[in-house]
Amino acid sequence: MSGFSAVALAMAAAAATMMVRAQREVSCPAAAAYTLSGQNLEWPCASTKTAFADTGRYVAKNIIATRVQVWADRAFVLTPRFRSGVPFTVSAVRLDCRDRCWPVLSPYPCWSVHEDGGPSAVRNAVDMYLDPKGVLWLLDDGLVNTVEQPARRTQPKILAVDVKTDKVVMRIDLSSLVCAASRLNYITTDYGDDGRAFVYVSDAATRAVIVWDVTAGRGYRVVMPKALTHGCTGRRDVLYIALAQRPSGTGNVLYLTYLTSSRMYAIDTCNLRQGCSTGVVSDLGPKPEKMVVLGTDGRTTLYFRYRGQGDVYAWDTDRDGGDGTVGACDADRFALVRKADDCGRLATHVTPGHRGDVLWILESNFPDYVSGTVGCLGANVRLQPLVDRCGGAGE
Repeated sequence: MSGFSAVALAMAAAAATMMVRAQREVSCPAAAAYTLSGQNLEWPCASTKTAFADTGRYVAKNIIATRVQVWADRAFVLTPRFRSGVPFTVSAVRLDCRDRCWPVLSPYPCWSVHEDGGPSAVRNAVDMYLDPKGVLWLLDDGLVNTVEQPARRTQPKILAVDVKTDKVVMRIDLSSLVCAASRLNYITTDYGDDGRAFVYVSDAATRAVIVWDVTAGRGYRVVMPKALTHGCTGRRDVLYIALAQRPSGTGNVLYLTYLTSSRMYAIDTCNLRQGCSTGVVSDLGPKPEKMVVLGTDGRTTLYFRYRGQGDVYAWDTDRDGGDGTVGACDADRFALVRKADDCGRLATHVTPGHRGDVLWILESNFPDYVSGTVGCLGANVRLQPLVDRCGGAGE
């Protein structure tokens, strides 16, 4: 049996195990799929919904879920303000609801946080990360209607919400760490051996990672080497970051790559905390194709798909590729874990549940949404446990 086949079988078995555990986590059938729709929002009252609709502040087809985090029986969902008519950009979904086909999206943590009022309001959350302690870190870039006519409503910031109490516990102003050209893409959080928390945010336009030391209450920028942009072709490229355990369990590492770049890179988080990138960013080799990084399992496996393609792959960064090294970006280390479906959906996020034993995948027809061809019913978005649809553990 080839190395690739062996890994594929192992991943299929792991997927089957995760599906069984999913039953325990959300008390629902393992194959349960949740359709997330802008048609099904929770409103304070019927008159509020009518007022929002009449004034163009609510347009159901303009709402699309792009990112998700799961804690116990709730999923926290991002619906960025790509277009006008999105009432709130962070919501909570009950995974134990009776109507799993159309669960209600409720503004999170509350309506008031999303109101167009002061600078503390969430204007446009573009990414989020739920850390092991139950703190949901929200990245708000303050720029709305980015697909239509971009308009800045506030300076970029980070909000931290304790999901156990549903209270905002911290606000971080990023205005001193960005410039006019900054494009903030992704956020993740890392805890050191001493328990100190560090937040990392990718700034694609300036080839930098913003580091915020939560304990010290200060932040700084770590500019990555120019090599990171090797092969980039897009003026508004995306800088992916994904946090995983360092191969062989010796700390954590942040994987970095631009969507259109030709290579994958990584940096140990201990170097980021020291504000250092010179000589410590590892070149992990060429990517077979342009990768869309979807997330990690919270351990050593990174999930991705190729640009414009629906198949989802797992990259076990801790596996020896046969050359005595680990961590290299090599197709021999990749395993197909989910075949593309026939509905035109593409994965936008893969994330573990808070216990780490269930992986969830969020899929949608995002290209149709961007091109404005989703129709009156809006985007086709589905959330479900990740399964291997080609290895016997599928639906």
